[in-house]
Amino acid sequence: MSKLANEGARKELTEEEVVEEARGRAATKRILEGKKVILVPYMREHVPTYHRWMQDPALLAATASEPLTLDQEYQVHLSWTQDPLKHTFIVLDKQLIRGGFVPGDPHVEAMIGDVNIYMNDPDDLHMAEIEIMIADPKSRQKGLGKESILMMMAFAIQKYEIHTFRAKIGETNTASLNLFRKLGFVDSSYSEVFKEFTLELPASELSIKEPAV
Repeated sequence: MSKLANEGARKELTEEEVVEEARGRAATKRILEGKKVILVPYMREHVPTYHRWMQDPALLAATASEPLTLDQEYQVHLSWTQDPLKHTFIVLDKQLIRGGFVPGDPHVEAMIGDVNIYMNDPDDLHMAEIEIMIADPKSRQKGLGKESILMMMAFAIQKYEIHTFRAKIGETNTASLNLFRKLGFVDSSYSEVFKEFTLELPASELSIKEPAV
């Protein structure tokens, strides 16, 4: 961890951050476990590693993101945990967990990416945009992203009654385009401005089990 990260971790928490920490502890009860991955809530302890990932120009381009300072990343984390229309899980590779999985432990050593849903259509809050990022190159091409997406969609259907999933993917991100199309997502539009495809999949076309919670 960098000196800046250590300083950020040691600083006195504000009232907002104390509330967020309490919510984070409560959220640890919501854990999704699959064959290869465990999805855990995005906790404050995950932020330094996430910040390090997002210094990679390739990941910034793939996720259409801008580089942030560590302090800005903590603020984004705080806003995500407080927004009822967003839900983020950190993806843990079960093979990388040391000493066995412990609920409430962030298991930073096993972090490989994240998976998110956003209910950002004001006219239809039962439509969710979904994103997946496997940040660690060594963890790609192992089916971990696919399992994470399916688990997240099962969770979203059960928890939020989502009826349609949408994914927006840059035209150069062929790996993600191939993955979502193999899962049944169909191209619905293309943006010349953003150079990205929008793909959709009705929940009724999914055949997935309820997630372990």
